[in-house]
Amino acid sequence: MYTALTVAGSDSIGGAGIQADIKTMTMNGVYAMSCITALTAQNTLGVTAIHDVDAGFLEKQIDAVFEDVFPDSVKIGMVSAAPLIECIAAAVNKYKPSSVVIDPVMVSASGSVLISQGAMASLTELLLPLGTVLTPNIYEAAILAGFDVKDPGGMEKAAEAIYKKFGNACLVKGGHGVNDANDFLFSSGGGRWFEAEYADNPNTHGTGCTLSSAICANLAKGFGLEESIARAKLYVSGALAAGLDLGRGKGPLPHNFDLSGRFTEHK
Repeated sequence: MYTALTVAGSDSIGGAGIQADIKTMTMNGVYAMSCITALTAQNTLGVTAIHDVDAGFLEKQIDAVFEDVFPDSVKIGMVSAAPLIECIAAAVNKYKPSSVVIDPVMVSASGSVLISQGAMASLTELLLPLGTVLTPNIYEAAILAGFDVKDPGGMEKAAEAIYKKFGNACLVKGGHGVNDANDFLFSSGGGRWFEAEYADNPNTHGTGCTLSSAICANLAKGFGLEESIARAKLYVSGALAAGLDLGRGKGPLPHNFDLSGRFTEHK
């Protein structure tokens, strides 16, 4: 059994964050473990409150995992406070996991900034250089690259700029009106587009978390980066195509869309 660790925030509606990560990793064939950076009160309509955990407690969570069941791959998601970022960076340097997927949660789908300037500095200086691959959306890619990303050409330029800046692969995710279903990777092997058929489904809550967790799970199983991305995109596309519609806002994905067995049966 391969193992993967997610270090991220909790989502009470279960569509993003830790909950989405665990579902995704499980459905992609690995044993999922978690270290929680923050508790959130949120649903399909939005986030109403965030409660960051204490950095010392986060350190204890991470140590507890690595000292007992060393993960084959690690995914890092929402972390909005500088002390927490410093704690995670120290842990990555200490334990040196073989692969680290960083989803730099900085800007929401609506373009709202979700991280303070102090935390942003810690993120870019301490944590992002430690990733195997970064998975920013177009708004986050614009911040990291230092210029607007408004079209496919901009995605290509941003991915290359981020690769050169941080020294690790960068997958710029489309969506938000730019190449909705297509993502662009720039790595040591050059650039490559990953295309997918656009799904006309407004319920996309947690797609970024889901994609990065699926990449992490496939890296844990020993697939190369490009194959891990391709497999992850197929999984996300399948979940979107399943068309789950929950809640009054932007609903979550059905992470278990491909699950079958006697314990999943219902009347």
